[in-house]
Formats: sequence, structure tokens, C-alpha cells
Amino acid sequence: MEFRTRVDTPKNVPGIAHGDELLLMGSCFSEHIGNMLIDAKFRCDVNPLGIVYNPRSMRIALEHIREKKLYTEADLFFHNGCHRSYMHHGSFAGNSAEKTLDTINTRIDRAHRSLPRISHMLLTFGTAWVFRLKESGQVVSNCHKMPANLFEHTRLTVEEIIEDYAGLIREMQKINPTCRFLFTVSPVRHTKDGAHGNQLSKAVLLLAIEGLQKMFPQQALYFPAYEIVQDELRDYRFYDQDMNHPSPVAVNYVWERFAECFFPPGTQTIVDQCLKIKKDLLHRPFGNNTEAGKDFLKQIILRINAVEKNHPNLDFKKEKEQCHTQLNMWQN
Repeated sequence: MEFRTRVDTPKNVPGIAHGDELLLMGSCFSEHIGNMLIDAKFRCDVNPLGIVYNPRSMRIALEHIREKKLYTEADLFFHNGCHRSYMHHGSFAGNSAEKTLDTINTRIDRAHRSLPRISHMLLTFGTAWVFRLKESGQVVSNCHKMPANLFEHTRLTVEEIIEDYAGLIREMQKINPTCRFLFTVSPVRHTKDGAHGNQLSKAVLLLAIEGLQKMFPQQALYFPAYEIVQDELRDYRFYDQDMNHPSPVAVNYVWERFAECFFPPGTQTIVDQCLKIKKDLLHRPFGNNTEAGKDFLKQIILRINAVEKNHPNLDFKKEKEQCHTQLNMWQN
């Protein structure tokens, strides 16, 4: 007897392989999946402007990447001792305008140069609610805890999101005709919008993505991360302590469903090998500075060498340096 509702995932979709390049943008949920892809040695650029929650800000961010926008001091504001951008996450803020702009523009340049090579853009919509600066009408990615009376809080419509992304997809196709857009809706609950407001928001996002799939059946894909957490897991056991974010167990389960959907068997084998190496590097064997501990690290190096021999395009430089550094410390 089946005690859960298993959510169907897309069938016969174009697979994702280690030779592909990926761009991920969206909420903190996309960061989790992006970090797992990086651990599995996929070539990924995750949130070049930092975490983005709403589709409008994400579309603007992608346009800035496509146009290779050069940010200047006019795009920054100063608050709580740091120079900040309303289009960027707080992790980009700095006490020097020059350094802040260098970080921002370097990341945009890197993402811009990768656009012709991107095979999949993984775009995770978090909420249809947006904050607009009353003074300029600008939709912001991050309010940076500025006073609430500076902003207007409104919800995007299905039609507005479709219009935004139909134009964006057409422009991106001129640069990279083979790029596919893989949309997801974040299972993170935005309870600040109220329970009903959150549900309406998610419904807008889902309907907009459906509209884009109908317009671009070859380019626009949908992966049901939201439904997997809401309908298949469907239990507070799978949420973190704040009861809004999926727990690590839930994120790992969504990752497994994502992998079975998009990774061909050969790719999954490589993923398993990479993640096993990552897991072992986080493990601290009993004894540490003992022959057993040294042998443990040497075995990891041998396994890395074996994977690199069969897949020379994978980069394990950091992992090998970590092993050698630890061995040298123990020997000294």
C-alpha cells in the first residue's frame, strides 16, 4: 500500500551532463540545489547578483547580465556603514564603493561571457510579491532593511510575468538558440505575505510558468520542486525550525528526484563518485594524525585521480590541495 502521493516529474527531457554549463538564479532554494551541483562537479554559476526572490527582479538581473551592465556609484546607496545595491544581495555590500562595484561588475562580466555556452538556465521563482521604491518605481531585489515606508508592496500578475519572460527568452535565443529554461517554484513559504497571500503568490507563479511552456514548448521546462515538498512530503518533519524552509532531508530528496529526472545513468555514476569524495572529505576518521588517518586521505587522492583519468574535464584541484595540506600538517 502506498502511503504518499508521488509527484510525477517530466519524462524524456534533455539530460544534463558534466560537459554542460548551467546558470542558476532564484531563491535560497536554488542556492541549495546549485551547491549540490557544484559538489557534483557540474560547471555552474549560481546567483551572479545574489539570492533573488521575485520574477521581475530576476528578469532585470538577467537583462543586466545580457547587456553586461556596468554598475557605477549612481547605482549604489549607503546604509549602515556599507555601499549597497538594490539589485544585489547583502553579501555584495562593502565599506568601499570601489570594491563593491568591482565585485558586482566582475560577477556580471563572468556571467555575461558564459551566456553563449549555457545549456540550461535554472530559474527558481520564490514569490510574485515585489517591493517598489516609491520615489523611482524601481522593483528591488533586496530591501536591505530600509524603512518600509520607502516601498510599495504589490503582486505581479500572470500576464506581467509571461510578458517579461517571453521577451527575455526571445532575446536570449539570439545569443544562444539551444539554451533551455528550466523553471521551478520554490517550496519556501513566504508567510510574511500571509498564508492566503503566499498561496495566491505561488498560484500566480505556477500559471505564469504554464503560459511560458505553452509559448515555448521546446525551450521552457518545469520541474515540480514545489509540488514534491507540498504534496509528496507534506509534513512539518520536512521543514526547518522556522517551519517555512525545507529541511536538509527535504532538500536532499528534491535533489534525488531532480537527478533521476535530468541525469542519464552515466552522469549519475559520476555524480555518485563526486559526492562520495565530498562526503569523505567532510569525515574525520578516528585517530586523525595516525597511519589510518593518513591512509584515509591517500585513498581519497587515489580515487580522485581515478575519476580525473576517466573524466579530465572535472576539476578536483581544491579537494587534492585539501588532502595534501592536511597530510603535510600531520607530517610536520
